Amino acid sequence: NNCLIELLNSFLSMMPAMFDGMKLAAVATVLYVIVRCLNLKSPTAAPDITYQDTPLNRFLLKSCPILTKEYIPPLLWGKSGHLQTALYGKMGRVSCPHPIGLRKYLPMQDGATATFDLFEPMGDHRTGDDVTMVICPGIGNHSEKHYIRTFVGHSQKEGYRCAVLNHLGALPNIELTSPRMFTYGCTWEFASMVGYIKKMFPHTHLIVVGFSLGGNIVCKFLGENRTNQERVLCCVSVCQGYSALRAQETFLQWDQCRRFYNFLMADNMKKIILSHRGSLFGSATKMEDADLSRLYTATSLMQIDETIMRKFHGHNSLKEYYEKESCVHYIHNVDVPLLLVNSADDPLVHGSLLTIPRTLAEKKQNVIFALTLHGGHLGFFEGAVLVPQPLTWMDKVIVGYANAMCQWEKQKPPCQKSGNLNTSCPEEKAA
Repeated sequence: NNCLIELLNSFLSMMPAMFDGMKLAAVATVLYVIVRCLNLKSPTAAPDITYQDTPLNRFLLKSCPILTKEYIPPLLWGKSGHLQTALYGKMGRVSCPHPIGLRKYLPMQDGATATFDLFEPMGDHRTGDDVTMVICPGIGNHSEKHYIRTFVGHSQKEGYRCAVLNHLGALPNIELTSPRMFTYGCTWEFASMVGYIKKMFPHTHLIVVGFSLGGNIVCKFLGENRTNQERVLCCVSVCQGYSALRAQETFLQWDQCRRFYNFLMADNMKKIILSHRGSLFGSATKMEDADLSRLYTATSLMQIDETIMRKFHGHNSLKEYYEKESCVHYIHNVDVPLLLVNSADDPLVHGSLLTIPRTLAEKKQNVIFALTLHGGHLGFFEGAVLVPQPLTWMDKVIVGYANAMCQWEKQKPPCQKSGNLNTSCPEEKAA
């Protein structure tokens, strides 16, 4: 009995030390998880730039130094691609401006009505020229999204007119006028907006900008027909995936929580489609009650694309839809200067898809591919510790690159300017 009492007393005397040890272990575990989840040990670095050594590319990289300088995200959370993406999706931007524009309505041949918002510049452009940004937002987005408003506000201050496409069906207060809404790669509405800008502003130069899905649309638009590139100074695409067929396989995987993001985007697409059920599922439409039933149970973008989206343009299969609407089959036809920007920690764009822009930049002189270490999907926040700055690295890069292209265009001989794609200089004709 004495032995048992002595053992019990010894154990009780050790209890506080044991609890202290457990507390320390718990704290250490939490700190380890935080460091791993927030990726705090990851270094900051300048973007990895792939390009050919040409006079134009050297000029662009020198005149737009932000592309070659270290990108520093907010210290506590900015190295997490998930948090960058989540904050972009929920918060949008900090101190978001409210640019005032005019909404334009463009009737389409199939009865649809395209809309875009037009924002005039707040001052003269630094070159003295008339320059218009023609902008295509991401999936289900429009001119009222915070990241679009922030970019437009910054561009206006730099002397750019901005035209922002509202994806067909994306604006909640605009009814569809035909049984069709936007798809992954339909360029009809964007082409209509660009045609309007060219007609209304015959002396303007165009800077083409696409975000995420919008990047696929603008690159496909430029590559579909060479005439689409007339009066275009350059094109910038941010965070697109280049090939929907290859991307669909990665969207079913759980690494980087991609399957979860797929579910969230599918849920958002489902809400957009159901908000227009009267136009899309009316008695005179191509959609059927069975499609509506399958839509309710869909848990991925692929299921929605198979059930609804591919039918808007009569594609016979999901594979055909993804093949024909992906810019990967058209982007090699783009001859204007092209800046492709992606982030290595983008949870939506799998790393295997980035071989497409890298290979393109290695083969074509007009392409620069910039890959950041951090930034997430359309995040690219900058800031010291916790609170990000109102302008993002992405906003500054696009406008900086556009400014550099305008300067390059200004110093070119008249016969080589973007409005004269089909002409050559007299000395070239003599040669």
